[in-house]
Amino acid sequence: MRILSNADVEQVLSTDECMAALELAYKELVLGRAANRPRNHTYFPVRDERHPDFQFRFKSQEGGNAASGVWAVRTTSEMIGSETLPGGVKRRRNLPLAGGDKYCGLIMLYSTSRLEPLAIMHDSYIQRLRCSATSALGMRALSNPDASVAGLFGAGWQAQAHLEAMLLVRPSIEEVRTYSPVRADREAFALLWSKKTGKRIVAVDEPRDAVRGCQLVTCATNTFNPCFDGSWLEPGTHVSCITHPDGEVMRRELDDLTYDRADRIVVLSREQISHDNQVDILGPVRRGRKRMEDIGELGELLLGRIAGRTSAGQITLFANNTGMGLQFAAVGARVLELAEKKGLGREIPTDWFLETTPP
Repeated sequence: MRILSNADVEQVLSTDECMAALELAYKELVLGRAANRPRNHTYFPVRDERHPDFQFRFKSQEGGNAASGVWAVRTTSEMIGSETLPGGVKRRRNLPLAGGDKYCGLIMLYSTSRLEPLAIMHDSYIQRLRCSATSALGMRALSNPDASVAGLFGAGWQAQAHLEAMLLVRPSIEEVRTYSPVRADREAFALLWSKKTGKRIVAVDEPRDAVRGCQLVTCATNTFNPCFDGSWLEPGTHVSCITHPDGEVMRRELDDLTYDRADRIVVLSREQISHDNQVDILGPVRRGRKRMEDIGELGELLLGRIAGRTSAGQITLFANNTGMGLQFAAVGARVLELAEKKGLGREIPTDWFLETTPP
């Protein structure tokens, strides 16, 4: 069995590779050739005395697809809570309280034919790319192909990954207007990524400036509250988001008006909407603006089973509304294949994990 670190994963996994693996997996899920258990967050009343507003959370998700030949279980052991930034913006934070000020997130891959474990790998780099690559699949399918100006909310690691993925699927974009509540963060982000991408990345001082005049608006944040006012959206805009209620904490990046104004709403998982009571997505249904059957899934869109954008002036919305174990199976299997070819990671005896009596 192979043990892979984030550094190992980063050597072999690109956004292109990630998108290809995920696109196939989402299609297989619709075709009945994949399975996924809804993500589960379990909060436990254990707190760190240094951080009384944070508590222990265990997150798990699992899934697999036929093409990968693996079943994945992804788990994280976390001390989770919230912090308030200057200006009163509230966001979620995960504290690095494991040994050496680190985090604990793992992916375990099992062979669906031989049953035995194949690998244990860090989850962080795959987590980063599987999220942005999924948003990019939605952008590619739903945004206008000639988009030239985009808005981006966030200045952290997910915002970085989303920027790269966005420019990959929409190279026509010439300018990205980025907003984050901390001025220093958004200005540093703009300076760094202007140099890295060769595009005009501009830090803006008001959220509306990252919406008005933008044909593509992407939210990649840890916020608790909507990033912008839906009335600012212009015809033809594509909107994407990654933050939603998780069954315990009511967080959202988009307001009710954004959902109500969207001519087309596509989500990653309809099942997760009810599992986590994602009231942001359910809002237009409960208000009588849309029917549940009007909300499509990404896999259905990629297979051509549902319509996407049907005119240049429509407002489209992709809600990247959950992490899926299926994602870690599809991408993890590809990472393992490439890592084995390069001899990356460490090998330990698989027999250590096998037993002679039935479980």
